[in-house]
Amino acid sequence: MGFIRYKQFSVRWFKSYAFIIIGAFIIALGYVLFITPNKIVPGGIYGISIVLHHTFGTPVGLMALVFNIPLTLIGVKILGPKFGAKTIVGFIFTSGFMDLLTLWFGEESLIKDDPLVSAIFGGAVIGVGVGLLFRAKATCGGTDLVSMMLGKWTGMQLGQLMMVVDSVVVLFGAFMFSDWTIPMYSLITIFVMGKVIDAVLQGVSYDKVALIISDKCELIGNKIINDLHRGGTYIQGHGMYAGDEKKMIYVVLNRRELSTLEEYIHQIDPKAFLTVIDANEILGTGFKSLSEKIEE
Repeated sequence: MGFIRYKQFSVRWFKSYAFIIIGAFIIALGYVLFITPNKIVPGGIYGISIVLHHTFGTPVGLMALVFNIPLTLIGVKILGPKFGAKTIVGFIFTSGFMDLLTLWFGEESLIKDDPLVSAIFGGAVIGVGVGLLFRAKATCGGTDLVSMMLGKWTGMQLGQLMMVVDSVVVLFGAFMFSDWTIPMYSLITIFVMGKVIDAVLQGVSYDKVALIISDKCELIGNKIINDLHRGGTYIQGHGMYAGDEKKMIYVVLNRRELSTLEEYIHQIDPKAFLTVIDANEILGTGFKSLSEKIEE
């Protein structure tokens, strides 16, 4: 994920590497305090390292480093230098922090005798750390590289391959530990981690996208502009069934504004067709600008 390079020793450069180091520390905290002591295996290189740790006593961070270094070298050879220095810094610091924090805190879970709560807390904490690494255009190595290499050889989609690789690691952990509750706790961790990563990258948004098809689009448009003080876009189209001309409104609103608009549409055109979609991120006039997003 090293496609964007900042000028060395610039403010952005320092900010980027600060995110990597802080993110690596937070990831390590999540593993050491919640995941590793409960034998939860949330996929990836770190999941394999957790299995080896509980089976042979090897340090989790060191084993992750042993796997990541050759994987990165192979990945660079096969895929080209797409990940660069940031990912190398990311997985080195993550591995180092893991073993240092293990020496500091020991190998007991912060939440004793409750692997379910540990899975949730661990997923949330790791998600924050991974989100910070992603914002710095880095990763902590592992599964993404394996999946990208397999994708080049098989032609399968990256998302599907990552799910397959992580699932194999989760099942490997369940088999080695002879505990079939592990896949469930691991999947909970993976799910929570994904949601938190999205929140870190995109923020928590309550905005909605509304697509409105109505014979009274002008009246609805006036309501949006004059009462809700929002802008929108008219989109021309044709009905598939009757082939008649249709006009559609595209507009972004918050929950309160959407409720007001729905009530108004119901009053003037009960037969209107309305589609509402959750907006994960809105960039543009009236919202956060693209420049502000890039600056962050």
